[in-house]
Amino acid sequence: MNIQIYGKSKCFDTKKAERYFKERGVKFQSIDLPRYGMSRGELDNVRRAVGALKPLIDEKSKDYDRSYVAWLASEEAVIEKLLEMPSVLKTPIVRNGRQATVGYCPEIWKTWE
Repeated sequence: MNIQIYGKSKCFDTKKAERYFKERGVKFQSIDLPRYGMSRGELDNVRRAVGALKPLIDEKSKDYDRSYVAWLASEEAVIEKLLEMPSVLKTPIVRNGRQATVGYCPEIWKTWE
């Protein structure tokens, strides 16, 4: 497995995801999403894996209203805004190759093992 965890340092679910993989002895790469963000290719792969763009958006984020994501007309404009303001993405985003989840999803991660 090639696990990448995109998260925020103060996110409880991100810490739980990291603990989940540590307890099982699975190596992972942890990426601080607000600091490093995601590339367009990574965001596109995650979007394809989860089936849509909406599950990736954290409507409870402090930056959600400031980002105006809810009022953007095109999906392309939303993607651009998410690349510009990664703090609006819901965390953790866990990738395993072409597979990905958003949020704490141990029931799905078990199928990856």
